[in-house]
Amino acid sequence: MTTPETRSGRRARLEKIREAALHRKVLARHIPAAFNGRWTRRQWAHASLFATIGVLLAAIVPGFSAPSVDLVHASSHAPRTTMALALPALPQRPAAAQAAPADWKMVTVESGQTLGAVFQQLGLPTSTMHKLIEKPEIRRELVRLRPGDVLAFDIAHDGALRALRYDRDITHRVQLSLVGDEVHEQVIERPTTTRTIVVSGEVGRSLFWSARKLGLPGRTINQLTDEIFQYDIDFNSDVVASDRFSVVVEQIWSEGELLRTGDIQAATFTVRGKPHTAFRFEHDGKTEYFDADGRPLKKAFIRMPVQYTRISSRFTSARKHPVLGRTRAHQGVDFAAPNGTPIMAAGNARVAFVGWKGGYGRTVVLDHGRGYSTLYAHMSRFAKVRAGQRISQGTTIGYVGSSGLATGPHLHYEFRVNGVHRNPLAVTMPPPEPLRGKVLAEFRAQTSKALAQIRQVEDVIFARADTKKPADKA
Repeated sequence: MTTPETRSGRRARLEKIREAALHRKVLARHIPAAFNGRWTRRQWAHASLFATIGVLLAAIVPGFSAPSVDLVHASSHAPRTTMALALPALPQRPAAAQAAPADWKMVTVESGQTLGAVFQQLGLPTSTMHKLIEKPEIRRELVRLRPGDVLAFDIAHDGALRALRYDRDITHRVQLSLVGDEVHEQVIERPTTTRTIVVSGEVGRSLFWSARKLGLPGRTINQLTDEIFQYDIDFNSDVVASDRFSVVVEQIWSEGELLRTGDIQAATFTVRGKPHTAFRFEHDGKTEYFDADGRPLKKAFIRMPVQYTRISSRFTSARKHPVLGRTRAHQGVDFAAPNGTPIMAAGNARVAFVGWKGGYGRTVVLDHGRGYSTLYAHMSRFAKVRAGQRISQGTTIGYVGSSGLATGPHLHYEFRVNGVHRNPLAVTMPPPEPLRGKVLAEFRAQTSKALAQIRQVEDVIFARADTKKPADKA
C-alpha cells in the first residue's frame, strides 16, 4: 500500500523535472553534435594548437633531465686521477693571542690590610702568594703595602690566579705572570706627561675645604700653609673667607690618570688686601721659596711651634697664675692643643736642656746662637733629642702635655734674647739676605712665567667674581 503523495511533494517533484529539462537544453547549445566523420575548421585549429604544444614539451623537458643523467653515468665509468696540491700553511696565532684575554680585578688596599688579607678576600690560596713573592725585591715591595695602593689581579674562570700587577713607582709597572709553576716578571715603563696648572680660589668657609674642592691634594695644601707662608701668615687668626689664593703646580699624568701632583712652583696669598708671593728656586744646591724680590721666605724662627692650635694665654707683664693663684708676669705664650700634638723647634739650634724643670714640667731649651734661645714646657713626653745635639728648624722635639703646673694640655713657649724675655709674636727678626746679581737675574727669568700665569688666571676668575657681586646684592 502506497502512501498518497501530498501536494507539496508533488510540487517539489515537478520542479526537479523542470530543472533537469532546462539543463539538457543548455548542454545541447554548447556541446557540438556527435562526430560524423568530418572535422570542422574550428576543430582542426584546436588540434593543430595542441599538437604544437606537445612537440615543444617533448623538446624542452629532456633538456633538463637527460644530460644530467648522462653526466653522472659517464663520470661513474671515466678513469679517475688523484693530484696532490701544495697549499699554503695557515698562519699561527702567537701564544699571547691564543690565551684567554686578561680580566683585571682592581683592589685598593685599605688601612691595616696586608697582601695576605687581599688574597684571602679574593679567595686565592696562600701558596700562590708565597710563590709570587719568592724574590726578595718583590717581597719587599708587596709586603710594605700602604693604604690607597692599587693591585690588579687577573683571575681565570676556574678561580686560578694568572697574573698580578702593581706599580713600582709612577713610571714603572710590574706584572707577575704565573705560567705553570714558574713566575715571569715583566717591568712595563709607563709613558708620562707633565702639565703645569694654576689653581685659584677664595678661602670661603675653610681653606682646606675650598682647596680640596678645586683639586689640590692635602699634601699641597699643607705645603702652602706649613712650609711656604708659615712665617708670614697666621692661618688660625689672620685669614678670612674673602681672602684669595693661587697655586702653580706640576701634575704628572699617564694614560689619562693623574699619578702625582708635584711641589708648588709658585703661589700667591692675599690676606685682607695684602698680597704675599712665593716662588720655588734652586740656589747653592738647595731648593727654597723666595718672595718677588728674591728674599727667602724662610725666617730664622717659626711663628708657631705647634700646628692647628689656638693661643690660650698671651705674653703679659701681669697675670693671675691659674694654679698658684698669685699675680705675676706671664713671660711667654701658651698654645692650647690636644695632648700628644707634636712640638717643633722654632729654628736651627743646639739642644741646651732636656728634662724636668720645676713648674715647667718636662722642658726643652734650645740655643739658636747669637744670644737667641727658646723654651718649650709642659710636655707629655720628649722626642728623640738629647742635650748637645744639633737640630734643624721644624724638628719634632716633644709632644704637648700638662706636666708641671698646668691645668690642661698646652705648650708654654718662651723666646729670649740675651737672657731677656721677649714676646714671641711681636719680636722683630732681621730679614734674611736677598738674592743678588746674576743669581737674582736667573731667579726673575725663571719665575716670571709662573707669575704671568697666575695673573692671567686671577684676572679671569676674580674679575668675573667681582662683576657678579653687585648683581647678587641687587
